[in-house]
Amino acid sequence: MTGDSIFPRRQTRAIRLGNLVIGGGAPIVVQSMTKTRTADVAATVRQIRRLEKAGCQVVRVAVPELEDALAIKKIKREIAIPLIADIHFDPRLAIVSIESGADGLRINPGTFGSKARLREVVNLAGERKIPIRVGVNSGSLEKDLLQKYGRVSAEAMVESALRQVKLLEDLGFYEIKISIKASDIRRTLEAYRLLAEKVDYPFHAGITEAGPLLRGSIKSAAGLALLLQEGLADTIRVSLTAPPEKEVEVAYEILRSLGLSQRGINFVSCPGCGRSEVDLRSLASKVEKRIAGISANLTVAVMGCPVNGPGEAKEADIGVACGRGIGVIFKKGKIFKKVPESEIVETLVQEVFQMTEKVKEEKN
Repeated sequence: MTGDSIFPRRQTRAIRLGNLVIGGGAPIVVQSMTKTRTADVAATVRQIRRLEKAGCQVVRVAVPELEDALAIKKIKREIAIPLIADIHFDPRLAIVSIESGADGLRINPGTFGSKARLREVVNLAGERKIPIRVGVNSGSLEKDLLQKYGRVSAEAMVESALRQVKLLEDLGFYEIKISIKASDIRRTLEAYRLLAEKVDYPFHAGITEAGPLLRGSIKSAAGLALLLQEGLADTIRVSLTAPPEKEVEVAYEILRSLGLSQRGINFVSCPGCGRSEVDLRSLASKVEKRIAGISANLTVAVMGCPVNGPGEAKEADIGVACGRGIGVIFKKGKIFKKVPESEIVETLVQEVFQMTEKVKEEKN
């Protein structure tokens, strides 16, 4: 991810999560959460490997039972990215998760009961250099704060987060990351703005419970764009009712669109109109599907007519401008070859693969 974005980053302290640095100006980290039962080690590992392939940098797993906490040890042997244990109410699960090799915790300290029980968790986390994320969601706000503010407001969410953070600070623990999310964009943005005025801890950001793939992607893109524009995110998750690897794909598309990531293909295609003389939608869909998952920083364009097509195709690393049953393929701004419509997809895809290999060789 680039460090020369037009968006200023909020200045925060840095924490370590496994082999990653979070905050302190470090690149924005993309994370997701498994949707399997954590105790089902085989299914959870398969899902995490798909996430890794998609570019996920941190994975969170739910730990509602002791067997889930114990399973972390086996899962960690099979994966390459840091793992966060998501725990509510039971400090025993936090302790077992740390002992099983979790790289981080997501808890709300106030739900752990006595301060002595929390101290045991915090002391072990400190010894193992395990950071803790305090996570406040609008749907689980404390009853006294709901009574005080009369509704789920940004102010109430911030007070909840500060209350949880203070419990950790009172125990001398400062390896903290905070999330403070709602399912509506305005309240989420207001909450992060308010919280940024009061703490210098790094933020994990997103629009929680954003919805199914299409609606959730649009809502997440709108919300995260605003948060990222103001530098209010150090890690992000796109929360979708969809396979978790889709969350990662959408997250990177958001970052790439804002100039905050160079990972993966920047795919450009026109909407099509009455001037199109090829089956543009089919061509674009087939090319996009074939090159999905490529991590090289390339721009690929599929254009449907001779009006804007040649210009867009020339600007891309590789692109095609289509005419009546043919495609003119451009590579690095110059005409590469003309091919019939039936050969456009294969020719374009093969060139993308060759360019990807060249990029890899140059890096090595």
